[in-house]
Amino acid sequence: MPEKFTPFTPQDSVMLLIDHQQGTLDFCRNISRTTIVQNARALARIAKALDMPVVLTTSQEDHAQGPLIPDMQEILPEAYEARIKRSGMANAWHDENYRNAVLKAADGRKNIIMAGLTNDVCIVYPSISMVEEGFNVQVVQDAGGSPNAIGEDAARRRWENYGVVTTSTNQLVAELGVDWSTEAGGKLIQITFEEVISHLDEM
Repeated sequence: MPEKFTPFTPQDSVMLLIDHQQGTLDFCRNISRTTIVQNARALARIAKALDMPVVLTTSQEDHAQGPLIPDMQEILPEAYEARIKRSGMANAWHDENYRNAVLKAADGRKNIIMAGLTNDVCIVYPSISMVEEGFNVQVVQDAGGSPNAIGEDAARRRWENYGVVTTSTNQLVAELGVDWSTEAGGKLIQITFEEVISHLDEM
């Protein structure tokens, strides 16, 4: 029997967007590039609208992975400028600069929302490491992807075995928004419509 459900709130959560890089997007084949970008944009806008701390990171920007998608600079210019440029560490949590940036952003918050590329490498390992560090972690699976369905499924099973929760962009919106009649809820439903629902026919 699962423990009692305690929803994440904007006040106790940090958003981590990992390696949404132009080249790395090409590595993901189990989900469309359009879907990943739209959901990543939605997460970035959600964090901004709800004043949640955000940490961005990249791996080897000067290699095949390339720079972050322009959307991150457009939506989160300050976080973009402060992004942690990893030299190639697969598990971002093992990068001292990244770990310190996350701990500083958290500042006592214990809930981590994370998404990125690829789920089967760059998300599975730090998500597990952060649970072991004492954080509650949710992975927004549809704001990232893997080279194939087998890798995606293996990653999800592995992180869930360590207590990481799998969620989707829409589920997260409902969890954080709670009530669409509130100011925060209204902002989130608008973001969801603009980034996801209005583009469903393009997928």
